[in-house]
Amino acid sequence: MGIVIGIDVGGSTTKIVGINGDEIKSPMFITAADPVTSLFGAFGKYIYDNGIQLSDVEQVMLTGVGSAFIDSPLYGLPTRKTNEFLANGLGARHATDIEHLIVVSMGTGTSFVRIDGDKIKHIGGIGIGGGTLQGLSRLLLKTHDIHQVAELASKGDVTRVNLQIGDICNVALPDLPASATASLFGKADSNASQEDIASGIVYTVLQTIGGAAVLSALNSAIKDFVLIGNLTQLPQCHEVFSKMENIYRVHFHIPPYAEYRTAIGAALAYVKDKKRES
Repeated sequence: MGIVIGIDVGGSTTKIVGINGDEIKSPMFITAADPVTSLFGAFGKYIYDNGIQLSDVEQVMLTGVGSAFIDSPLYGLPTRKTNEFLANGLGARHATDIEHLIVVSMGTGTSFVRIDGDKIKHIGGIGIGGGTLQGLSRLLLKTHDIHQVAELASKGDVTRVNLQIGDICNVALPDLPASATASLFGKADSNASQEDIASGIVYTVLQTIGGAAVLSALNSAIKDFVLIGNLTQLPQCHEVFSKMENIYRVHFHIPPYAEYRTAIGAALAYVKDKKRES
């Protein structure tokens, strides 16, 4: 089998990865003003940087909202599209041997995909994600640079803006420690520092996603959640999700190449279909 290229085309950011046998080959992403420019820029840079000839490529697989703008083969290569939720599931499933889990894809918003063995099903989502973080940061911090927001947040104290159980109750509640959040931004005032506000924004987005993920598994035995997407790269992820693990007695996993798992899953969709046909 030749190289299978998986491409996750977003509104302005495109992620691309090659699958060569069992090897994940040099994931990368490109940002541009529109999805078509982003896609062609990503593909050209990817094959150039990795010394790949067009004749080495067996299949190009597209997924993501931006793939709707592409209606012709990429550079004359065999090109197909696959469902984004299927790609999320296949990409996350590839990273773990857990049979039953929920994939939490943290993009502009957040989607939830349930995996039961080989069965992959989209079960819903919420309109909270990277877009929320950027929008709130524009309004409150006058920047939408996520790296700058994360840096500010690392110097802030979230307990100065979030109301905790210990602020309103002198004893811990059943299953809730005094440090648990009672109200996001419930303690904020006009004197809050930029660093504390940034910390509050990051916590608001991540805690909301984590709480929704846990609720999505109610009435099931699922206790494992695989986090994928750009927000997994926030340094605050470990702290936020570790605390939620202790409260809810679940496990949040961030696999290698977490931000590229949808692109990886797109490539794996072709590999899976080819194995089924052989």
